[in-house]
Amino acid sequence: MNAPVQNTNRKAELLANTVEHVAIDQYDARPIIDAMRKMSFTSRDTARAADIWTMSLEDQACSTWLTLAGSTSAAGCMHIYRDMVKYGMIDAIVATGASIVDMDFFEALGFKHYQAQSNVDDRDLRDLYIDRIYDTYIDEEELQACDAVIYELCEKLEPRPYSSREFIYEMGKWLAEGNARKPESLVELCYHEGVPIFVPAFSDCSAGFGLVKHQVERMKAGKPYLSIDSAADFRELTEIKIAAGSTGLLMVGGGVPKNFAQDTVVCAEILGHEDVEMHKYAVQITVADVRDGACSSSTLKEACSWGKVDVTWEQMVFAEATTVIPLIASNAWHLGAHKARKKRRWADLFNKAA
Repeated sequence: MNAPVQNTNRKAELLANTVEHVAIDQYDARPIIDAMRKMSFTSRDTARAADIWTMSLEDQACSTWLTLAGSTSAAGCMHIYRDMVKYGMIDAIVATGASIVDMDFFEALGFKHYQAQSNVDDRDLRDLYIDRIYDTYIDEEELQACDAVIYELCEKLEPRPYSSREFIYEMGKWLAEGNARKPESLVELCYHEGVPIFVPAFSDCSAGFGLVKHQVERMKAGKPYLSIDSAADFRELTEIKIAAGSTGLLMVGGGVPKNFAQDTVVCAEILGHEDVEMHKYAVQITVADVRDGACSSSTLKEACSWGKVDVTWEQMVFAEATTVIPLIASNAWHLGAHKARKKRRWADLFNKAA
């Protein structure tokens, strides 16, 4: 369904200001973090989180993982996550489907996110086929074009179960074959760098629409179809945890990605690897309150009781992530601990030809 023709000008007016992404080498956050270290409240928490994250990068035995929930990629942090991979600061990613497909892959196709205008009726936005994320707009017609690309990719692949990592690898490969309109998206860069991306709830995004259309049409035709195997996701990430040994988590938001990454310790133990250590370093940036009935707010200390996270080097930062993650990432980049790290190509455990 297309937006009404008579509203084309109004739609263009609302989608006039694109979101510009910051990059960690554009500014030096070290003086800010140094000042915050002498303050209190969230500022001091942020400084300690930055210190812990830097420690994980300095620890040559530590594999560093990034988990993403929420919409920070659409809000201007997309290049921060890209640069973390580019400079060898991240070895594996666990994310929501929205962060990877609706935001990063979406922009790799040449589409944009837009700064929303205030006081616009959401019913008018619906009529114009404009989707809103707080103060950010997405063109629904462009999202449906993204859905269509996922569908076409499904049609080209062998009809069998895939882990989300496998499928996202194929997305990155497709972009690398000359189909990307924007260079160095996170999905394509991870394909080149051997950094696996896991999306445990893969159908909860634009990928889901393409997958469902593929399956329905194949079922009607009596043909085999592609599916996503979530158990394979869990098994593969647990295999990485077992191989890695010492690990550090940088968690933006909470939800499924956070718990999925943390649970690998428990899963390894259930598989008979009782010597697998808890995640050694852990930083979480969240606005979820511990009083919200554990909706997405379990603290890292609480995770220790489950055998997931050690409490020696952990820090919760209760802040909106776009105000904090640019500081933590830039501070680490300028300190340069990543330069001595050996990049870990965990995707090579599964993609022998990567």
